[in-house]
Amino acid sequence: MRGPHNIWRLIVTGATLERTGAMGVVLDAMEAPRSLRIAARTLGWPFKWLGYKGDVNMPPAPRALTALGPAYIKFGQILSTRPDVVGDELAIQMRVLQDKLPPFPIEVAKETVTAELGIPADELFSEFSEPVAAASIAQVHQAKIAGTDEVVAVKVLRPGIEKAFQKDIDAFYLAAKMIELLSPSSRRLRPMEVIEHFEGVVMGELDLRLESSAASEYADNTKGDAGFSLPVIKWDLSARRMMTLGWADGVSLGDNDAIDAAGHDRTALATRVLQLFLQHALRDGYFHGDMHQGNLKVAPNGDLIAYDFGIMGHIDEYTRRVYAEILFGFIRRDYKRVAEVHFEAGYVPADRDVEEFARALRAVGEPIFGMDATHISMGRLLSYLFDVTERFGMETRTELILLQRTMVVVEGVARSLDPRMNIWHVAQPVVEDYIKGSIGPLAVARDLAKTAKVLARFGPRLPSLVEAALIRQSEETPSHKPSKTKSRSVWFFAGVLLSTLVILGAQVFYI
Repeated sequence: MRGPHNIWRLIVTGATLERTGAMGVVLDAMEAPRSLRIAARTLGWPFKWLGYKGDVNMPPAPRALTALGPAYIKFGQILSTRPDVVGDELAIQMRVLQDKLPPFPIEVAKETVTAELGIPADELFSEFSEPVAAASIAQVHQAKIAGTDEVVAVKVLRPGIEKAFQKDIDAFYLAAKMIELLSPSSRRLRPMEVIEHFEGVVMGELDLRLESSAASEYADNTKGDAGFSLPVIKWDLSARRMMTLGWADGVSLGDNDAIDAAGHDRTALATRVLQLFLQHALRDGYFHGDMHQGNLKVAPNGDLIAYDFGIMGHIDEYTRRVYAEILFGFIRRDYKRVAEVHFEAGYVPADRDVEEFARALRAVGEPIFGMDATHISMGRLLSYLFDVTERFGMETRTELILLQRTMVVVEGVARSLDPRMNIWHVAQPVVEDYIKGSIGPLAVARDLAKTAKVLARFGPRLPSLVEAALIRQSEETPSHKPSKTKSRSVWFFAGVLLSTLVILGAQVFYI
């Protein structure tokens, strides 16, 4: 329930960061400005005694986020992929939040399996191990299906996780509302809509039936992708609070020493993880929305294995084309075209100057073009990008939040494998292939064929639609303007005639 009582939750958040020592660590790592440091310490220090103590065996930042709850852990998982933003040391500390959190007892997991499937867990599985991975929402057990030797992974939600997440989200809503009230300029960032989007994503992650469905669709889309594989879902052993899938053998993508020891090429893996993400986002419009190291493995044969499909992203064809054109423009250093695409898509208000915006984008692109990742300060770059969006009145696009967040995470994963990777060179072939197939004469022909197919379905209803439109037009047009009405009618019938010809042509084409 949203309301003023959530102020307490925000106070406890600041107090916990202070008590655990995480406040200073995070502010230092992110090179926060002096004004933000003063505000944060002023708000947190007086209430320090109210904060959670957390696990004293953990470093300060993961200790604080773990104590605060699952939504905060999600934030920490994102930071763990960005050593260029928070520094190598803090990023490594944060990786414990990916799959090494305190587990809940195996007995509780078995009780959940029994309750969900209606059959005792010991009858379904001949072996059921202690947790092999524990994350913010669920933990995973290795098991063997009874009567077979098939090894599987059984994922079980944490007890009470739904209530815990809702508590965090309620506090986030209050924080977003306070930001909007206290800082009117922040409204262009749509903080309330951002939290609504986050809530929708998280709530979907708490129903493992939806995750099973997402995994199945993702597998269908990517079955032809070389060097990429997914574990198979066991539908008969899956339900709302637990799911079963094939066991994925491999080395964690977050363990560079193990990857090197296994003889895998980290440079090739960095290239593959970024290109696969772009392929799935652009080609399919359906991508893994939580691609941190804890959800990726390298199989013995070198394949990249993805799992944990609770957060999946979807973008429509139009948005994909806009996104591809923006990336392609940066790759070609055509900042004028990148600016024009932003205006055409409505991402920048029409009353702003396109030439000036192009110059601002050049200031973003030129310093990083051709550089490897070791020479780029992503913290400074993000700070400048924020200044640009504020200057040109750009609003947060909620339909792109997950895409942008995942792109940041995936780039961070690729950087951790190959710090010298150049993202533009790696992205270029994927984006060029998509541009060739989606923008050009053949793409226009396909679009027209799709439009004609949709129009063809309205063929039987065309007479009634025309009659209803004429009646409505007659009722809305004043009787003392007959000449204008007649002119409009001529153009209306011309449009109807053209639409009819298109529909008839489409019906012939598809018969």
